Amino acid sequence: MIIDAHNHPDWHGHDLKKFIANMDQYGIDKCWLLSWEAPAAECSPSYVGVTPGGVTGSDMLIPFQHCINYKNAFPERFILGYAPDPRDPAACKKLRAAHSIYGAKICGEVKFRMMYDNPDALRLFRAAGELGMPVTLHFDYDFQKSDLDPWTEWYGGTIDTLERMLQACPETAFLGHAPGFWIHISNDEIYKERRSAPAGTPVIPGGRIVELMRKYPNLYCDISANSGCNALRRDPEHAVKFLTEFQDRILYARDYFDNQHQEFLNSLNLPETVLQKIYSLNAIKLVGE
Repeated sequence: MIIDAHNHPDWHGHDLKKFIANMDQYGIDKCWLLSWEAPAAECSPSYVGVTPGGVTGSDMLIPFQHCINYKNAFPERFILGYAPDPRDPAACKKLRAAHSIYGAKICGEVKFRMMYDNPDALRLFRAAGELGMPVTLHFDYDFQKSDLDPWTEWYGGTIDTLERMLQACPETAFLGHAPGFWIHISNDEIYKERRSAPAGTPVIPGGRIVELMRKYPNLYCDISANSGCNALRRDPEHAVKFLTEFQDRILYARDYFDNQHQEFLNSLNLPETVLQKIYSLNAIKLVGE
């Protein structure tokens, strides 16, 4: 079985029909379908044409209702994720209602321009832990893509913010994701230059992700998107060691519709037992099938 532990409805040109066809094309049995209810004004203009809210002019980019629509159409293929804006005074009530009424099993995607260790966020994450819902976190540093584009992507804080969260919410499982998380697979300071590591850059031992994974059993890794795949692909030898050591807490995920993650994982000659954990068993351990 293969479970994509991170994707979104009506995302990057894929409606329900295209979404299911894409899953079938790459042998994906089930998918964690995540909302992204960030205010549209807090998000890069680049998302306007690739999110349902961006197309319709909604106040939020990927409303939970779109996830519900997919789940109703193909209940056996989708596992619901929902993350209200932690700044909403009713956030915890909304999360509990999504869990009890619609069967949401993941608190995600948490992708907001705020510090994730502030009291409102921690309150939501503790509620997720009480409900047995793992939390999918998008971290981004203040990367500026070009001098011509003044917009910068930042979400959540720093790797130190993540450690404070892990300490404050030991009963909650967190899945690290996105450039601001994966840049720390290596013990270098590329992130201070506000850029990602170039392809082929060797991983320097002692990265903060490795440190935190060894220290906090409630930290998991979501390898989705270019950020996750590139962090592993930049140094395949290190990737084998990393995936083997943390085989019980790494989840296959895409956050898109390509097949780069499967192609890379399958090229590493990992033991079948390790691949099975990454492809599905770890996801099942967290939320069931």
